[in-house]
Amino acid sequence: QVKLLESGGGLVQVGESLTLSCTASGFVFDVNAMGWFRRAPGQEREGVACIGWSGISTVYADFAKGRFTISRDNANNKVYLQLTNMKPEDTAMYYCAKQGADVPGAEYFGGHDFGYWGQGTQVTVSS
Repeated sequence: QVKLLESGGGLVQVGESLTLSCTASGFVFDVNAMGWFRRAPGQEREGVACIGWSGISTVYADFAKGRFTISRDNANNKVYLQLTNMKPEDTAMYYCAKQGADVPGAEYFGGHDFGYWGQGTQVTVSS
């Protein structure tokens, strides 16, 4: 059973940084692309960043380029999202995701279909 557990969210001030972590289990981690999505209040869920199985290939949403960094640790089944220079519009629930094209309702981002999700971790940026 696929399990994705996010942590690291919280309340920060404008311009501050935060690192989100996702611990994965229930599948072979190092052959799967992983991603981060977010959903702001009243908005649809959107892709933030994704990373290929080896960690070499990464794709970022335009709003994330230059501010966010995705990385992974295949030895420990973890994927990270470092958020820097944060803005109030970054306030959202952030979700870790695993590729899964065969899952109904899978969402496409950065060349992959993501079909498995964690519960999310809340990030709030205060001005």
